[in-house]
Amino acid sequence: MSTENRLELPNSLEEHWMPFTSNQDFKENPRLMVKAEGVYYTDHYGKKLIDASSGLFCSPAGHGRSEIRKAVYDQLERLDYVQPFQQGYNGSFELARKISQHTPGDLNRIFFTICGSSAVETAIKTAIAYFKAKGEGHRSHIVGRERGYHGMNIGGISVGGMIANRKTFSNILMPNVHHLRHTHLPENHFVKGQPETGADLADDLERIAGHIGAENIAACIVEPVAGSTGTLVPPKGYLQRLREICDKHGILLIFDEVITGWGRMGEPFAAQAFGVTPDMMTMAKAVTNGVVPLGAVASSEKIYDAMMDAAPKGAIEFFHGYTYSAIPCSVAAGLAMQDIIEKENLFQRAKDMSPYFLDGLFSLKDIDGIVDIRGYGMMGGIDIRMDERLGKAGYACFKSLFANGLSLKATGDCLIVAPPFICEKKHIDEIIEKLRTGITNYFKSN
Repeated sequence: MSTENRLELPNSLEEHWMPFTSNQDFKENPRLMVKAEGVYYTDHYGKKLIDASSGLFCSPAGHGRSEIRKAVYDQLERLDYVQPFQQGYNGSFELARKISQHTPGDLNRIFFTICGSSAVETAIKTAIAYFKAKGEGHRSHIVGRERGYHGMNIGGISVGGMIANRKTFSNILMPNVHHLRHTHLPENHFVKGQPETGADLADDLERIAGHIGAENIAACIVEPVAGSTGTLVPPKGYLQRLREICDKHGILLIFDEVITGWGRMGEPFAAQAFGVTPDMMTMAKAVTNGVVPLGAVASSEKIYDAMMDAAPKGAIEFFHGYTYSAIPCSVAAGLAMQDIIEKENLFQRAKDMSPYFLDGLFSLKDIDGIVDIRGYGMMGGIDIRMDERLGKAGYACFKSLFANGLSLKATGDCLIVAPPFICEKKHIDEIIEKLRTGITNYFKSN
């Protein structure tokens, strides 16, 4: 490995077992970030890269925000930790109130977790506990969706539908889990926004209910826009149909908004963007701008009230929680992010920039080798032609883009683009130009 002109390099790359990474390949030619500011990273060679995926969808306000840094520092000066069981501190209640001002409908009860994966786990357990509190403990089945991503805990990969994440652990996945078909139809390729066809795929939930008995299903969990699998935008009417079927059979509808939440769709949550209110909603990532981990589940008043009413006075109503639920530094970051969202009108900035971003993204469709482009709000997916096996082309193209000064998320053979909301048009132009150059260079070399 060449270390010429390097700025920083660890003494050893061997001991760290990296997540979702080709470890052997990475350690032969590492991509190490040493600085981040605004919409740019700097790597250990001193090279600047534009951040085209908001970190991992979690930094819409850009990097190096002094407001968040100061809030966390000040909080640690006063109170570094308090146990979240039978104790608390004022910050978590304030953040819960601020979050509830953005959630749709009556999703006003906020349960804090550590991250998106633990938020999904919490939502699943909440659904089961809710029906037991109502005397409907027979409702034990959960419906997920093919190509869905709901984190990497056992519950999350059980209800999720990304094959590579599931197959190694297939023998220990949750029982009583069923999957809707995904909505990525060939006739919807190169559609900007919501496709016209595919709403009928929501009827899979009705079919599953017919097979096992609707009275046995506790919840259906979907991402409004399937994010990590490559930005699969729901067909028009699809989410509305899921809501109707859930209402018909008394099934809870859970939206996993870990990626789509906090402005990515041009509204506070995708629920508002698509006009469908779920019974529960998970969130994480952008809630702290990605600075420190924090997740949450927003539940409806009916769920909270049922669980409170079922417990004896003075008893614990929900035997669930984490050591790091709503720890002070994470809450401080969340409160600072709420201030940034309000002062900089981030949701409106995302909505206003979306047409320009999507027009730029779809301008790449003339590149030979791109087989689909889709997008909504400030997120898009570019599928490139497969090479021998799934993921080989995507990873090689990812490296070509990195070499051209662009950082993004690649899943399989899809490049996922999700710029920070603070981007100006010149930044979008730079992202699109580097995408064109990097993708073209990849295909020329293969």
